[in-house]
Amino acid sequence: MRKKVLSVVLIMVLMFSIMPATAYADIGPKPSVVIDFRGLDGEIYYVTLLSEIKSTGPHSVLGDHPNNQRYHSGDEDYEIWEKFVSYKDEDGYYFLQFFMECTETSQFKWGYYPPPKFKILLYFPEYDQFAVSHEPYERYAFDSYYSVDVEGLEIQSVIQNDHIKAVKNYDYRWELISLMARITGTVAIEVLIAFFFGFRSKKQLLRIGFVNVLTQSILNILLNITNYKHGSWMFVVGYIWMEILVLLIEIVAYSILLKNIDAKMQIKRSIPIYAMIANGASFGIGLIISYLIPGIF
Repeated sequence: MRKKVLSVVLIMVLMFSIMPATAYADIGPKPSVVIDFRGLDGEIYYVTLLSEIKSTGPHSVLGDHPNNQRYHSGDEDYEIWEKFVSYKDEDGYYFLQFFMECTETSQFKWGYYPPPKFKILLYFPEYDQFAVSHEPYERYAFDSYYSVDVEGLEIQSVIQNDHIKAVKNYDYRWELISLMARITGTVAIEVLIAFFFGFRSKKQLLRIGFVNVLTQSILNILLNITNYKHGSWMFVVGYIWMEILVLLIEIVAYSILLKNIDAKMQIKRSIPIYAMIANGASFGIGLIISYLIPGIF
């Protein structure tokens, strides 16, 4: 989903070792909903998500909990908050007191406990008008991206209609490119290191390459799915134990596949060392690449 995830692995390991267990409950990334708007250039507008449920995380309907009013007289945007509070959705969806002005950015982001099922509501203060999505939408991934094109919307006459429609906007193409780049780069690095460890016959290098393609494909696909569904925090946790598992699998696989291919005894004994160095090197080079090409990992 948005991240330079690999670059924080070592930091996360340190955090696990020094932070008290009671702090684990609410650290790490949370799900988000990001909506890009097109066709509203020059318009002043505010956006919120109307929720199917009355509360999510720290956000709740006014009066649902004691003293939960988020804005008071004299606060900036208090009048906008009042407008959203007064809005009555025809399907009974709730305003949870979170909204953003999107005039300059053309993007709305609810990055801390967004509602799992929601409708999109816009308010235009210059016209004192609302525009709302007719149908509800859902978080489909840990970081759910939507795009809304309202080109040609007659704002002055909009009142609770179905003009606001969103489409999923997740960048699957870049995810696929990133996935293939990681697999190809890792295999190339580990085969090159194998050459310097004395594994130089064609059969040796082909079998090392085959094992790497298999393990790295499974590893990276599982990590992509983890990141898509659960976010970068679980990506980091998964990356640590999956890398250890990959290392063990490769040691066993190399010991079996290379033992009968003209390998000298000292080369056989170097297989565990090779696997550890190759995986460590590919990890370290991956960190460097993640800084040079943000988002590739």
